[in-house]
Amino acid sequence: MKRHFYINDDLDDLEAIENDLEASGVAMPQIHVLSDNTAGVESHHLHRVESILKLDVIHSTIIGFILGLVAASIVIGVAYFSKIPETITWVPPVFLAVVLLGFCTWEGGLMGIQKPSHEFLRFKEDLGEGKHVMFVDVSGEQEPILERIVNMHPGMHHAGTGNAAPWWFVFSRKQYERFIHWGP
Repeated sequence: MKRHFYINDDLDDLEAIENDLEASGVAMPQIHVLSDNTAGVESHHLHRVESILKLDVIHSTIIGFILGLVAASIVIGVAYFSKIPETITWVPPVFLAVVLLGFCTWEGGLMGIQKPSHEFLRFKEDLGEGKHVMFVDVSGEQEPILERIVNMHPGMHHAGTGNAAPWWFVFSRKQYERFIHWGP
């Protein structure tokens, strides 16, 4: 799957595009709108980007986890080569390694809450000007559908491509939406 980014300044146009895409077989979990005008996105019933995903929490948490693994490995390595566990057991070094891993992961997440997502930084200026970013995750056979619909709307400006959500995530979201509409 591939993610296509488009910039537009008209929420009515984005609503029409989203409806056209859904009518053509592109599921709602594949379409997202990133905007600073949350109320406008809600009133047009567009599938907005969740607030937590606008932040760099996940990316920074992963970086913190990797740094925590490095720190924990250093503690275990120093303990092993210094022969400290022969005198005081492995409990303190292992406990310290676990604490370092947890702390670095937690700290990475806290740092991520304080900054915008690295994936959306390139749109900061456009969002500040009141524009909206629509991104659509499509498979190879859906690309002609997306191109045909976008070409019918001259206000859409292509803003690049990126990595899409994994196919299994989109599939599970589709099944969840189907269940919600079916269930009581």
